[in-house]
Amino acid sequence: MDSWPVNWEALDALIIDFAKSENLIEDSSPPSSPSLTSSYHSRLIIRQIRRSLEVGNIDAAIDILRVHAPFVLEDHRLLFRLQKLKFIELLRKGTRDDRIFAIDYLRKSLAPCALNAYPEAYEEFKHVLLAFIYDKDDQTSPVANEWAEKRRYEIAGLVSSVLRAHFHAYNPIFSMALRYLMSIHKVFCFRQGIVSPISYLTERLLLEERDFPALPPESLYEAQVFDEVDIQALAHAVELTRQGAIDSLRFAKGDLFQAFQNEICRMRLNDAMLDELVREYCVYRGIVEPGMQTSSEPLKVNPPESGCCSSLDSSIDVDHSTAKHSNSETSATTDLSSMQGIDVELRFASEPTNNLEDCSPSGSHQSESSSLLRNRSKGAGERSKRKRWRGRHDDLDFISGVHFNRDGKQEVSTTISKGVECTSAEDKYEIVLQMKELASRGMAAEVVEEISTLDPDFFVQNPVLLFQLKQVEFLKLVGLGDHSGALRVACSHLGPLAARDPNLLKPLKETLLSLLRPNEEALVTGLPLHALATSLQVAFGKRLGIEEPQLMRIMRATLHTHSEWFKLQMCKDRFESLLRIDSLKENNTPVLTSLATSKSNIDSCSLGSSQATISSTNGVSDDSSSPNQASSQDAICDENAILKVMEFLALPRADAIHLLAQYNGNAETVIQQIFA
Repeated sequence: MDSWPVNWEALDALIIDFAKSENLIEDSSPPSSPSLTSSYHSRLIIRQIRRSLEVGNIDAAIDILRVHAPFVLEDHRLLFRLQKLKFIELLRKGTRDDRIFAIDYLRKSLAPCALNAYPEAYEEFKHVLLAFIYDKDDQTSPVANEWAEKRRYEIAGLVSSVLRAHFHAYNPIFSMALRYLMSIHKVFCFRQGIVSPISYLTERLLLEERDFPALPPESLYEAQVFDEVDIQALAHAVELTRQGAIDSLRFAKGDLFQAFQNEICRMRLNDAMLDELVREYCVYRGIVEPGMQTSSEPLKVNPPESGCCSSLDSSIDVDHSTAKHSNSETSATTDLSSMQGIDVELRFASEPTNNLEDCSPSGSHQSESSSLLRNRSKGAGERSKRKRWRGRHDDLDFISGVHFNRDGKQEVSTTISKGVECTSAEDKYEIVLQMKELASRGMAAEVVEEISTLDPDFFVQNPVLLFQLKQVEFLKLVGLGDHSGALRVACSHLGPLAARDPNLLKPLKETLLSLLRPNEEALVTGLPLHALATSLQVAFGKRLGIEEPQLMRIMRATLHTHSEWFKLQMCKDRFESLLRIDSLKENNTPVLTSLATSKSNIDSCSLGSSQATISSTNGVSDDSSSPNQASSQDAICDENAILKVMEFLALPRADAIHLLAQYNGNAETVIQQIFA
């Protein structure tokens, strides 16, 4: 099937917005939306209330609520739960004075509130009195659940859900999209019987616990009718029961997208790990300065041993071997002794891209090749644009000193030759980032020359990347009207490369067709330069021992399974635009598209070498047949029949379609057969 490359520029924008929204970077520019500032302060208040409740400091939480959210204390249902928790915490202290105070609090506050909270509240009040008799360490007592510290987290989650919806203090788009993509990834792998190749990351990043859902106002408990399409869309998007989806819509007053955001934000992430994943990505992409560490003890999250992942590995390009440094990979050893203490000057960044000398590998440009190698201070202009990572300072008292890292992430692989061992990791980052910058500006000839000077064997081992760069050089020369120069590039590089790799013949023919339509704007602006630059960054970075960030692996894998999941559902994701997932999949690559299906392993930034679609039967089917299968099932099943089977049998959409296909699309027959 067609590959689904990630739009890394779109991801950069989402991550920068996330970092600004969470105040993780020092940046004077305003966030993309003015509401993000107020949302951040609201989230801080919610976080402070949550933590107070989680440590059992109920008075502190109530004091904050009284100042910032008095409406919570006016809701007797919430107030009763808070007061009951305070009563237990007083008894938990175990002192005589606290016990006396608990009795007084019971008489003056908890008992009166229980009479007005909700129908079951008074029975709960009488039940909690047993805490006077049964010890907190007695796991068999009838009030063991009341004594359990998890009750703190349940109440904290409930209050957080209410406050988040009230203040519209939703998590940044990237954070919500990541929650959603990982949850779909887990469901897809489970239903397909596949071991996820990124489970070693997702199991730690996406927590199993969810916040309790917010309580709809009592006035909203009257009968309301919601569109069944909305109910099923919400239920299956965030794994709710049908009644749970109805309650969520009721709380959101029928607003499907607000209900969806409420439910997504109930999912919990490991914030410390997420921050480190984001920092690692930002350093790799040149968004923030390298160097700042937020803690001293690294958390090492290693990929599973080889052989434990199944067929999903073949459909998602997630190379676990890149997370290990193997001394036996002598082919990756590079003699870069000339790189010691040097860097690449971005001299060409200020020159116009339509200058013929920038594209030609011959003439005066060759004589200037040595002028490209300068010391690191020449690159200060580009580095000055980067932000400084400040971290989540407001969380330092509560975060459990966790630092996400892989084995030797910031260190240099032992496969690098001795001549480079003295070059710092930061210098290597600068070299790779500047090569990426040149490539993103379309300076293909300069990139090839510089990398060939630094590492003569790089393009020998990465011929597809060389072909792509020479394509860019060819097309730019055509755009400038230099057909003879373009043909020299084709004869010297494109032709020989295609002769050695038959997969390159088709893109070579398509490239030569540009001689018939020499339009500079169409050729230059239509090139997928950013995607090519990222591919170059990943490949050249690996040669220097710089591995791609774990976040890139997560996004590549989860976006792939998102696409596969909705193929099984035979419908469009109603929430992908809200979370910008559609923009992450956008790939405007009209010229180099055919290279995405090359068998070469250089395209490490695509969604993988997935030439087949994983079907709902856990087999692998040729994608050419799936459109016919989909159209035949669509012809049998109309939307009302699908929704009816989903509603009555509480089935996922794909299962409902499968059953309807067996009974000629008749929903009544399906239901009768199931109950029979």
